[in-house]
Formats: sequence, C-alpha cells, structure tokens
Amino acid sequence: MHPFLYHGGRLDAAAAAFPRAPRPWIDLSTGINPFAWDGAVGPVDHRALPDPSGLTRLETTAARAFGIADAAITALPGSEIGLRLLACLGLPRPYHLLGPGYRTHLAALPGATAIAADALEAAADAGGTLLLANPNNPDGGLIPPERLLDLSVRIGARGGLLVVDEAFADATPGASVLPLIDGRLPILVLRSFGKFFGLAGVRLGFACGSAGWVAKLAGLIGDWPVSATALSIGAAAYADSGWIMAMQARLTTQAAALDDLLRVHGLEPIGACPLFRLIEVADAAVLFARMAGAGILTRPFDYAPGWLRLGLPADGAALDRLDRALGHR
Repeated sequence: MHPFLYHGGRLDAAAAAFPRAPRPWIDLSTGINPFAWDGAVGPVDHRALPDPSGLTRLETTAARAFGIADAAITALPGSEIGLRLLACLGLPRPYHLLGPGYRTHLAALPGATAIAADALEAAADAGGTLLLANPNNPDGGLIPPERLLDLSVRIGARGGLLVVDEAFADATPGASVLPLIDGRLPILVLRSFGKFFGLAGVRLGFACGSAGWVAKLAGLIGDWPVSATALSIGAAAYADSGWIMAMQARLTTQAAALDDLLRVHGLEPIGACPLFRLIEVADAAVLFARMAGAGILTRPFDYAPGWLRLGLPADGAALDRLDRALGHR
C-alpha cells in the first residue's frame, strides 16, 4: 500500500501493483469531482505571456463566486502551492494545525503541534499560526463559518494568523468563511479550482483574505502566477453560476446514493463534504487490496489503519462495480 499512502491518484502504480485488475480503473482516491465542467472557452494564445487583464478578470470573477465583498485575492498555480509557500512567509509562531488532516499541512508548518477540533479556541488564544481545513480532509468535518470568524478575531488579538484550507468548500454551500470577512482580518483562505470543477490538471487555486498576507504570497509567485489556459478556463467556469448551483445539487444526490450503498454493506459513511466519504473497517489494508483487485482505487492512511476514503463513482456502472466489490461478487 506504500505508494498510495501519501496522496490520491497514482493509477499507473495501482495498475503495476494489481496487474490482473479489470480495466478501466475507477479512481475513487482523490475526492475530485467526476462530473467535470465542460463549458465553452475561446481560443487561447499560448505564444504570448498571460495577459494582466485576464488575471484581473479571473480574480474578480472568482471573488464574486466566493462571495467576497471586501477581501484581497490572488491566483495561484493550485492551492497545493499556496500551502507549500506558507513556510516562506515568516508566519508567527507557535504553529498549530487541526488533526487528523491533509498531509501537506504538516509540510506547510514544520514543527506544528496537531490539535483536535475541541482545542481550536485554546490554540487561537495562544497566538501564532493556526492551520485547518474546512471541510476537513479526510473526515469531511465542517466547522461553522461563524466559529472560524471568531477564531480569526481571537488569534488576531494576539498577533496571530488563522489559515483556512477551503479546497473542498465549493461543493458545500454555506461552508466558506469568505463572505464574512474583509481584508483587515488576520485570516488567509486557500481555495482550489480543480476539485469542484473536476479539472485538477488546470492547476489553479487562490489565496484570499488578509491584504497583507495575500500580498506577500502574491509577491512570492510573481507576475504570471497561472497559465493563459488557467485564466481562460477559470474565468469561464466561475462565471457559470447555473452550472455551479446545479452541480452542488447533483453532488448532494450522488453522495446520498453512495451513502446508501455503503450502509447496505454495513459501512457507516463519515463526513459532510459531498465529494468524498470516509469509512472505518477492522483492517483497511485488506479492503483496499480487495477494491484494487476489482480495479477500484481508494485512499488508505498510514496513520489510521482502519480508514479508507472513497470519492464519488461517476455513473451507475461505477457504482455497480463498487457494490459488487464490497459484496465479494
């Protein structure tokens, strides 16, 4: 299981490890929307540098989609890059992060102390930097935006900063803290384009919130933070409000269907994010191998040997294969 314990994906490694698995593989390991945005975009000129006006248009359109009224925003080549650059910003110490959480958070704040959700207020009162994901990954836990706002005020009173990874927030209406904040609050919010829109290869994300910290992050990225392709696709997708609303409803329905299937097999789904579910079993390694043998890649965790995370099956055929694999059929 080692190649599959760090991030989702790696279908090539799965095919090599399980050569007899049926094709095509079903990748449920990433939490990326299987129903990708497929709207129209105009021609992209790859011969020229990305146009600054295109960047402004993208950031303005994304800010509107996020519900931002008065906060800073800058585009990133993926929210993963935003996390990796946190260590270069000179963030205030001590470092705390919500655990269990996304593995990159550990790399983002070296030496951070992991805390449980019921200790967030105490960590905020200690000052420094507090990093968490909302919805959380991998358990899909949700923290009310009002509580996040309070945490930012508390930690700011001690010269600290709250960093919120909202990579999965687009799929969960009402989850984001962005509509509640302005650029003066000590909060930095990271957003991902690829997960909700199902276009992870575009490599697009955003940092929003505190004007000062957003400016520092933008300075590290430079004048051309994302490609011309990302500018074009991102602006068109975030402007497609009808698709966004319809997809949020569709994901809720698909997640309910997955929940029903898991319960049929005696597995209780965990999490409120419709893009993935966590399950607990006696030996996740055994179930992971069984799923992989059926050509279905799931996400195991080295720190939780009883956990597997499953993304959404893309269609009825994929759901049926999952049903048969869970039932040994």
